[in-house]
Amino acid sequence: MGNTPSYRPIRFLIIIFVMLFFAGCASAPPQGYYTKQGTQKAYQIDGKWYSPVDSSDGYEEEGIASWYGKDFHGKKTSNGETYNMYAMTAAHKTLPLGTYVKVTRLDNGKETIVRVNDRGPFVKGRIIDLSYKAASEVGIADSGTTKVKITALGDTVGDKLVTSDYQRGSFMVQVGAFTVKSNATRLRDSLLQQYNNVSITTYDRGDMIFYRVRVGGAAGLKEAERLKNRIEAQGVGPTFVVAD
Repeated sequence: MGNTPSYRPIRFLIIIFVMLFFAGCASAPPQGYYTKQGTQKAYQIDGKWYSPVDSSDGYEEEGIASWYGKDFHGKKTSNGETYNMYAMTAAHKTLPLGTYVKVTRLDNGKETIVRVNDRGPFVKGRIIDLSYKAASEVGIADSGTTKVKITALGDTVGDKLVTSDYQRGSFMVQVGAFTVKSNATRLRDSLLQQYNNVSITTYDRGDMIFYRVRVGGAAGLKEAERLKNRIEAQGVGPTFVVAD
């Protein structure tokens, strides 16, 4: 019996291999996981896998927007930045980090522009988590959620834009929205005393028409932010930047 080979170690190794194989299959990441780098890799939250898209070009989506604030203020976001609840940022499950997104509130047409620097929200039915500042601009800091449409404006890698160029786009500052046109006209006429490019646009919600007063002339996002701050410093507001 001393010369009879033992197969128990081999059988043991085979059993361990099979167990590891099926354990891996039970939570295997989606195809492409091993080829993507950094924050573009697939990731798992509560047993569910999410696969970030390669580009935001042409991306549009409708759903519920929510926001997150002081509980996360000062903590790290998914791209390594420090979360600032007073910055114009947002969390999205699959858009490339660095994407600039226009968020349009569907019930009244309010819009804002944010940069995606975090992952989330992971609550069923929600498509984007806004910073407190961005939530305030579209008026959901108190209500908590609302239905929105998000439209990607472009991806960035570092400071380099991959798709559309939001820095050289045409932007306006919305200073008010009224259901009575004469109120919008009065505000427009008042603003025309200081600004050349002031207009009224209409937004048909289906059950109601809104008359939106906007100041234009900004040749890029940074210039539009400066215009916004100037208008608010004169006591008009709250205002927010919109893509023209």
